[in-house]
Amino acid sequence: MTRVVADFATTVLDDPHASVCVGLSGGADSLALTAAVVRAGLDVTALVVDHGLQEGSAGVAARAADTARELGAAARVLEVRVGTRGGLEAAAREARYAALDAARDGRPVLLAHTADDQAETVLLGLARGSGARSIAGMRAWKAPWGRPLLRVRRMQTLAVCTELGLAVHHDPHNRDPRFTRVRLRAEVLPLLDDVVRGGVVDALGRTAQALQDDNDALDAWAGAVWGSARTVDGLEIGPLQDVPRAVRTRVIRRWLLDVGATEPTNRVIAAVDRLGGENGGAQVAIGGDPGVRTVVERSGQTLTVRLTER
Repeated sequence: MTRVVADFATTVLDDPHASVCVGLSGGADSLALTAAVVRAGLDVTALVVDHGLQEGSAGVAARAADTARELGAAARVLEVRVGTRGGLEAAAREARYAALDAARDGRPVLLAHTADDQAETVLLGLARGSGARSIAGMRAWKAPWGRPLLRVRRMQTLAVCTELGLAVHHDPHNRDPRFTRVRLRAEVLPLLDDVVRGGVVDALGRTAQALQDDNDALDAWAGAVWGSARTVDGLEIGPLQDVPRAVRTRVIRRWLLDVGATEPTNRVIAAVDRLGGENGGAQVAIGGDPGVRTVVERSGQTLTVRLTER
């Protein structure tokens, strides 16, 4: 695992002795990553997020920070307040990433997502019908977030912790069947592995990588179209008419984000796409700022945005 991290630092971060942060929860994956990053010779600061969602969470965070220091890393505990938007999982994730981003001080943050996490992410995308971008899973590098362990299995991180005698925290949320990801981990993936006689996690990882490559090619094509379609008035329909839908919807998604939509869904993107094929008069609400109603309308050969107070 140390070699995996060292290779990541050299090939992705372009610095075998980079100064990095590691997101540390106290679980096996993040403890193993912290140990491997220290052993690989990087300058490491462990950032431990205390979500405050469970009794004794402050003690868990403090122990994780102490373990990081014993391994040779600097460590900080970040206390966050979790909101309610999107459910507990989504709100905790949003608070965690915001805290890590605020504390990283310009450094990359390495996260301990494994091949098993990637497989779960791909299955979630498939189940939700979320499209190629979601099924492509997590990227090994999307600045400032690095995931060196995406080809490492969870059983390997547990083995590292056992070998080093590290006390692993077992988060009760990771065994709570109320969470969809927990049931995928405990029920669906083992069943799939049994049905197809093994190799499911690796296969789903290969699927994610192949889709990432496809997405990169389509995104580059969409970027070229974007340059001719985006104007100060809105999004010109003409340049979109002669390109495949996969490219056109990427241009529309980029434009919606540019004008203030918050991670537009496939349904919203498809509705705006249909506007480009109509004669005008319709409109599509695209979300964004909760204080205003933001809609896309067609004006002649241009898609435009109109804001109204709620």
